[in-house]
Order: sequence, then C-alpha cells, then structure tokens
Amino acid sequence: MAGRHRTGADELVESLLSAGTEVIFGYPGGAIMPVYDALHRQRGRLRHVLVRHEQGAVHNAQGYARIRRRPGICMGTSGPGATNLLTGLADAMMDSTPIIAITGQVSRSMLGTDAFQEADVVGMSLPATKWSYQITDPNEVAWAVETAWRIATEGRPGPVLLDITKDAQQGVVTGTSLRPPDLSTRTAPIRSDALPEQDLADGIGRAAALLNAARRPLVLAGQGVLISGAEAALADVLERGRLPCACTLLGLSALPVDHPLYLGMLGMHGNYGPNLLTNEADVLLAVGMRFDDRVTGRIDGYAPGARIIHIEIDPAEIGKVVPTSIGLACDARVALEALAPLLEPRARSEWRSALEARNREEDRVVTAPLIEARETEPPSMVQVIRKLSEVTGGRAIIVSDVGQHQMHAARHYGFRLPRSHITSGGLGTMGFALPAAIGAATASAAAEDDRPVVAVAGDGGIQMSIQELGTLMQERLPVKVVVLDNHYLGMVRQWQELFFERRYSEVAMENPDFTAICAGYRIPAERVSGYTDLGPALERMLSTPGPYLLEVPVRQEENVFPMIPAGHSVEEIRLS
Repeated sequence: MAGRHRTGADELVESLLSAGTEVIFGYPGGAIMPVYDALHRQRGRLRHVLVRHEQGAVHNAQGYARIRRRPGICMGTSGPGATNLLTGLADAMMDSTPIIAITGQVSRSMLGTDAFQEADVVGMSLPATKWSYQITDPNEVAWAVETAWRIATEGRPGPVLLDITKDAQQGVVTGTSLRPPDLSTRTAPIRSDALPEQDLADGIGRAAALLNAARRPLVLAGQGVLISGAEAALADVLERGRLPCACTLLGLSALPVDHPLYLGMLGMHGNYGPNLLTNEADVLLAVGMRFDDRVTGRIDGYAPGARIIHIEIDPAEIGKVVPTSIGLACDARVALEALAPLLEPRARSEWRSALEARNREEDRVVTAPLIEARETEPPSMVQVIRKLSEVTGGRAIIVSDVGQHQMHAARHYGFRLPRSHITSGGLGTMGFALPAAIGAATASAAAEDDRPVVAVAGDGGIQMSIQELGTLMQERLPVKVVVLDNHYLGMVRQWQELFFERRYSEVAMENPDFTAICAGYRIPAERVSGYTDLGPALERMLSTPGPYLLEVPVRQEENVFPMIPAGHSVEEIRLS
C-alpha cells in the first residue's frame, strides 16, 4: 500500500486476510468493483473462485465451511447479485453453517432512491442470518469484518451478511473507527460455549444418573457433534455406557458405520430400528440436534415414555419442540467429555437385540430386493451408492443434492471418516450438490486432505446449478459428479404415487445428454450402459485426474423406504 491511500475496499481485503481467509467465492459487478480492484492488488495472497451464478457462490462457501471448519466467504454485487445469495443464506442458517456474505451496494447518497441495482438486502436477509449490517463509511470496515467473523463462528454457527456501499469502498480509511460494537440488528444471540462450571457439573451428574438407570436408552447424534469436534467424545460416551446410537441426516459420519453401537439414521427415511423403537425408549440423549419434524414425526406421538436429555449450544432449541427433562445449553464436546467418566456399563442385551432385529427386518424387506442384480434392468440407486461406497472404501466426501438419491446416499454409503457427508438438510435446496462439492474440494485442497469429493445428484437437482460446470472447468478441481438419472422428479413422484393415487403431475423430465454438455465444458464424462458396467465406470471416474461426470440411468419408479408419512408418528413408519 506504499505510495497510495488505503481505501475501504483495501481495508476489507486486508481484514479478511487478517482473519484467516484463504478463498472467496464470488461474481463481480458494478457496485462491488472497487473490492475486486483491491483483490487484484492482492493477487497471490487471496484466492478467488469465479462462479457462474451467485447462488453457486454461497453453496461453494457452505461446502468449504463444512470441511474446513471456518467461515466460507462469498461475494456478489448489489441488486440481483445480492438477492441471488439469499437462498444459500437461508440454507446456511437452517444448517448452522458459518458463512460471511459480502455484497456491494449503491452509494450512500442514493440509498432509498430506487437506483439502478439497488435492493434492501439487509432487510431481506435479516430472517436468514445471525447478523446483517450495512457499511457506509470506510472506517467501519475492520470492525465489521472482525464482528462478522466472530458472530458467524461463536455459539451456534451461522451466516452473516455485510453490505458495503460503493462510496465506503472507495473512501479513504483515516484510522478512526466510527462504530462501537452495536449489534442491535443481530437476530440470534451470541452465547458462551459452556454453562457456568457448577451448573454444568450438576446437569451432567443428573444426566449420568438417568442414563445409568435406563433400561432402554437411545442416543441421538446431530451435526453439533461434528461442529464441535466431539466425534471421539461421542464414541467414548457410547462405549463406556454401552449406549446404542443413531444419527440425524446432518449428523451422519459422526460415527463410522461399522461401530458396534451404531444403528443408522433417524428421520422420515431413516432406519427402521431406531425410528420404530424411539417410542419404547425410556431415556433419550440428544446431542447437537434440534428435533426437526423429519426426525420426530407427529410431536404428540413422539417418545411418550422417554426422559429427554438435550445437549445443544443454542438454548432457544432446548424445550422448543419436545419437553426436556435435562437441558444443557453448552458445547457438545465439553458436555460429552464431562459425561463419559460418570457412565456405568450396562449390557441391555434385550434392548439392543430388539433394535438390531428391526434393522435386519428392513434389510430383508427393503434393501435385499434393491441390491439384487438384474442384468436386463438399469441398476437401482441403492446399487449405485453401495458400489460407490465399495470402490471408495467409505472414505470419500459425499456431497448430495436433495431428493431420493439424497436419502439413498445417506442410508447406503458406508461413511468411515468424520465430516464426510455434506447435504442441504433443513431447507432442502435442490441444486446444492455441485457447487457445494466445488467448495468442499477447495477446502480439501487447502487442508491437504486427499479424500475424493463426489457430488451425488439427481437429474432434476443437477439442472438447477448445471452452469457451475463452468466453475469446475475453470478451477480444474477433482470433483467427481454422479448423476442418478430416472427421468423424474423422484421424491415428488413417490409422494404422488403413495398419497395422490399415482396422479403424476408435472414430474416426468425429458433430459439433455449430460455427457454432451460436459463435452462443451471440456469435462470428461460417460454414461453407464448397465449394471455390469457400473463398477468399472466408477473406477474410471475415480482414477481420472480432475473433474469427471458419470451419468447413471437408474430404475424409474424406485421408491425410498422406510418412510414415516408426513403428519404420522415414528411408530407408523412404513417398509413399503
């Protein structure tokens, strides 16, 4: 910066670097151009990934944050550039993902005049962020970035947005901060990671007593275990108390699938045993999860005989959905590490046998027919996911889109390593997988993590963000894309089959030649010809350097079971 004044744009870039930013995912435009000029001056210090749509940028940032465990940074210009980020911000808010979104804005003198590409993105984003703030003076920048980073990561992580006017980007920083730490526009509380020591000790003691006395305990592990780095602490608790455990959709990979106390996934399409027998449990230990409706089904029919111990960083979630006997508003790792030494081993062989028997019944009724090879038919989605798990040894980072393939990937991939499952949970955003996988691969490269990154998408979801193949082409990242193509919006079709008497309304899809599209992007691709070619095709995909797309035609009317119908209780789970 020698020989020239430091502008607000320069201050923004320097502040991001000081905070530890490695990469920005973004798309330039008029109102953010001074920041891009400042980025040009910092070439070699800060990487920028050019997306093809701003929604791609925020999903990139989500995938990056989930692997790197630090805020993902995305950026866009004013007006439509800013509003295109909103879906991803809402997604990150629901799934507790730390994001810092930076948007350009018209100059302060033009605010409120309906100027070209003006939009009140702060007002629009307030319900979808932990904090949204408009910077109107260059001397606010350093404080705003530091505050944004802190809010995004402290307590329950989540997204924040900084909207910076063009004159604040161009103005000269004098070194005089104009802003005290006024967080009045923030919509979620900042809290400590732990309760006062005595309160925590008392709650942990009572929780241990409940678990030690339980005859039919069940542990429910959510994404909070992964966010807090509590995977080892969770395993210690389970092994000391011999407690069976199931994971939420976003909690998958908190335990390896071959752990002897692991029962599978909870929720609408989760495993039969832990879902069906939730209502027979006498104690539930819920860690880092929020009792989403997909997990509970009908609330008045959920776990009626269970005492519930809820460990959750966000106190607003404790008691919000289900009555709680013991609520601990603290970090999951802190609580689990304190709990483990107090637990006593109990065999509870009848209870564990009952859970495992229900899962075996599911394997017999649901899974066995779907993994049976049929030479004259396309493979099932289950066959594809299981073969993918086999050829990767369960060690890949799986980034799934939303739909039937998402549930099959969650259920049938054999996760062996933590933080290896990324998907859109609370918001259920189609188009998530491809850009989030790009972000995950960027994070893996920064962390020197050599796990393969595989995006699993349906033919509907991939077309919602297919333009991000351009980003993949330009960045030359080794993202492998598996498109499960059934020519339907599969999950909607399943519901229409089961609950609307097979009235298939606007769910059949005429699809393009995905391999031809990839040819245009200079990305290697192939189409699987049948089940016998599936394994070799997956091997070719994984062994090819750089990006690769594999289109797999699958059975058209394959359904996802088990299933808890919407509005029903967990004990009404169906196998067909």
